[in-house]
Amino acid sequence: MAAIDLNHPGTYLHWSVLTISLANLILVAVMIVIFGLALFLPFPGGRDETSPGLPPVETPPAAPEPPEAADRAWTGRLRRRLVAALPPDRLLPDRQPAYVRSWIYVFGVASLTALVIAIASGFALALGGPDWWHTDPVGHFFNSLHLWSVELFMALLVIHLWGKFWMAAWRGHRVATWMTGVIAFLVSVVECFTGYLSQENFDSQWIATNGKDAINATGAGAWFNLLNFGQMLMWHIVLVPLALVMVVAIHILLVRIRGVVPPLPERRQRHRALEAGAAGSWRGPTRRYDIIKEGAAAGLVVLVLVVGLASLLSSPNDPSVTVQTWATAAPADFMVTAANELAGTTETAQYGPPYSNGSKNVQRLVVSWQTLAGIRRQIDAPVTFVIGPLSALSATTPTLALALTRYQAAAASVQVAWDAAYIKALGSVRFTGGNPSVPAANDGPVPVMVAAELSLARSGALDADLVSQRPFYGTDFTKPLLFIEDGSYFAAQAQADHLLGSQWGVMNETGSYPGQPWLWLYQLWYQLPGFKTSANVDLIAVYLTGAATLLLLGIPFLPGLRDIPQWVPIHRLVWRDWHRGRETED
Repeated sequence: MAAIDLNHPGTYLHWSVLTISLANLILVAVMIVIFGLALFLPFPGGRDETSPGLPPVETPPAAPEPPEAADRAWTGRLRRRLVAALPPDRLLPDRQPAYVRSWIYVFGVASLTALVIAIASGFALALGGPDWWHTDPVGHFFNSLHLWSVELFMALLVIHLWGKFWMAAWRGHRVATWMTGVIAFLVSVVECFTGYLSQENFDSQWIATNGKDAINATGAGAWFNLLNFGQMLMWHIVLVPLALVMVVAIHILLVRIRGVVPPLPERRQRHRALEAGAAGSWRGPTRRYDIIKEGAAAGLVVLVLVVGLASLLSSPNDPSVTVQTWATAAPADFMVTAANELAGTTETAQYGPPYSNGSKNVQRLVVSWQTLAGIRRQIDAPVTFVIGPLSALSATTPTLALALTRYQAAAASVQVAWDAAYIKALGSVRFTGGNPSVPAANDGPVPVMVAAELSLARSGALDADLVSQRPFYGTDFTKPLLFIEDGSYFAAQAQADHLLGSQWGVMNETGSYPGQPWLWLYQLWYQLPGFKTSANVDLIAVYLTGAATLLLLGIPFLPGLRDIPQWVPIHRLVWRDWHRGRETED
């Protein structure tokens, strides 16, 4: 049990087009405070132990020239290059340049330790299986550990990225170091995204049904199915972690090879001068540095924070919405949706690729990627959601069998008239003892079919039927979620939790838990006039967020952007002890 219950509805603040939850605002404020403290708090450390102008302490003696045969051996060549690029005293250094004396440098190690805890807690969840944390208090506690370790990892990673930007950390042939750090952040976002999708609770359902439109618009929805929780789980625990660990490992190796970027000069310099001044091995004063001790201390602090937050605040787990809960809680909405599925007038029935030949949700900016990708999960709404399930039931229900036979034998124009008459009559539906009473209309066998569909849904059999149409593990919830999404009950539940796109829902979590404030840029495009009403808003958001990502990656190459750290001298706070020491010496 959590000492503080955050499962109650959240508080949201509004400024112009921006809407942000109080929980997210607190998280951002804490991140900014931590960043500010890291800039202003004095950093402990001893005095410099070498003088300027001396050769670098860490430079190893040159290796003897190998024999001619060894020169030609691939193994020998690779070994010599690795040792030259990354000698042991760089891989595990016990000294650092004297300017490495700021709390800003700690966040890289701290984010790594949070990542290790996230992976370890993920291993524990894997031992219990994907349902463990839903059904067992111990499993739920490990899920809480996993949630808060991920929240800390992302927060520390963002702060680390802030610091490196203001330090212009791409200088001195460190462009690859900067770019791998940005890529690590982007892969981390994908890892978090697939993690949310694989939870099989209400939040993951809503993220999946809304996120699918953007993924489908890019054409990737043909093979990356957000509504298949099993697929998302495998991406979350296998594919994306492998990519993340690989990118992080490359980033760390580049830091060790190139070293930590030296301070920016007090006065502005041209780009070439900055690059020249930051390149090469450091030949100035150094200080003792215990990387293992620093990592252990950071790990202990992060672990205490994670355990404390998991114990006090737990983690959200709103139950998932099923067809059964929907039909029980809002039977009128269910019946209207089922009748519209039969008539082929719902969003899913007219959606387009990858589900059908429709065009309602096909987005195009110059080219339509989802049309090019084609139909990959054929869904014929009347058959998939109504006629198919009822056909199985009709084997034991003669009245239903007759109704189905009559409906399917009728001409298409007659079916359309029956459907329209019944949908109109449903506006006056009443329930007595849970049983629907619909005014008489020229609707043929449709009332019998929809009443049977309601009974089937209330029993839970319709959920099983829509999932069991796929063999094996039954983790593909594409059909039931599309059916549920076509009704209004699902969106009403999301609105109550402040998860709608118009509510900046991409950033939010159920209850009063912090969500993903680092996704603000992607969500912003959905709030801007002109964009938010566009039929191609998802493609617009993807393209513009992609362009912003390319700008972030390409900062080292872009005059103006790469000069911001010189124009706004926050770097003076990072290296104030270093500059103060130089002034004292002078």
